[in-house]
Amino acid sequence: MSTAPTLRVERSMLRDGVTHLGAVDEVGRGALCGPVSIGIVVISAATRTAPQGVRDSKLLTPEAREALAPKVRRWAVDSAVGHALASEIDEVGIMAAMRLAGQRALGALDVRPDALLLDGNHNYLTPPVQEGLFGEVSAMVDEVEVPPVTTMIKADMKCAAVAAASILAKTSRDALMVALHEEYPDYAWADNKGYSAPAHIAALERLGPSAYHRRSWSLPGTSPVLALES
Repeated sequence: MSTAPTLRVERSMLRDGVTHLGAVDEVGRGALCGPVSIGIVVISAATRTAPQGVRDSKLLTPEAREALAPKVRRWAVDSAVGHALASEIDEVGIMAAMRLAGQRALGALDVRPDALLLDGNHNYLTPPVQEGLFGEVSAMVDEVEVPPVTTMIKADMKCAAVAAASILAKTSRDALMVALHEEYPDYAWADNKGYSAPAHIAALERLGPSAYHRRSWSLPGTSPVLALES
């Protein structure tokens, strides 16, 4: 059993001059198809302890995630999930697409955080100074100013608000993949959610990529050239 995450880090940041803290996590970065999704949960100094059972979404059963998601939304000051589509990932690359999804999540918030706690060691949310692919993202969304970002490795395991954000991102993305399964049932997305699973790979070998696959990637069972041209 893993140690339950706490709000220790978040409360420390809130005592250090932050009024509303946004906890951020991503889901779907390593999938073969479908969107990459960014969840944000906003808390304040008045926010109580996270709902019982909150963990990194990867450690929870689908049933536990679905039961916790509405509790997380009621518990948080505000929350949102943003998505970047597979076609957008192909257009600008996965890191820029994660920034795009983050921009959409920030833009959907009613309560804007004045600081962000981001799972991982790379700040993909803050626009880089140089132009390039990230400049293309600016043309794809009404940009929202990104507050100061603190990155933390394994924040989704240690920080309850980040774990809560992971639950919202995961349940939102899973629902999208289940809906897409109705259109392309052969890939078994209702079960594998677009990740590399035997039934998914077998369908790729048999049918090639769908409109929702990340065609710029080296998809199992296909060649990059075929994936781009099909």
